[in-house]
Amino acid sequence: MTEDEIRAAHLAALTDVAPDLSADDIGPDDHLQDDLELDSMDVLNLVAALHKATGVDIPEADYPQIATLRLAVPYLARRMAA
Repeated sequence: MTEDEIRAAHLAALTDVAPDLSADDIGPDDHLQDDLELDSMDVLNLVAALHKATGVDIPEADYPQIATLRLAVPYLARRMAA
């Protein structure tokens, strides 16, 4: 997957988990919990959706690395390449 495809998959997963969000309104530095107001269950659902979309297992210790789109895309790209 390219970084653009990863970004699109992340946004799709995020808007599936939180349908009140619009992909057009999510900025690259919007924090999942602080800015987008996802709760812990939403984050877990997002992690599961990202795993399904990318095949990447995201351990709980790495959750800070997916806290924003700007952090998540390169993190997922690295994990997919490994």
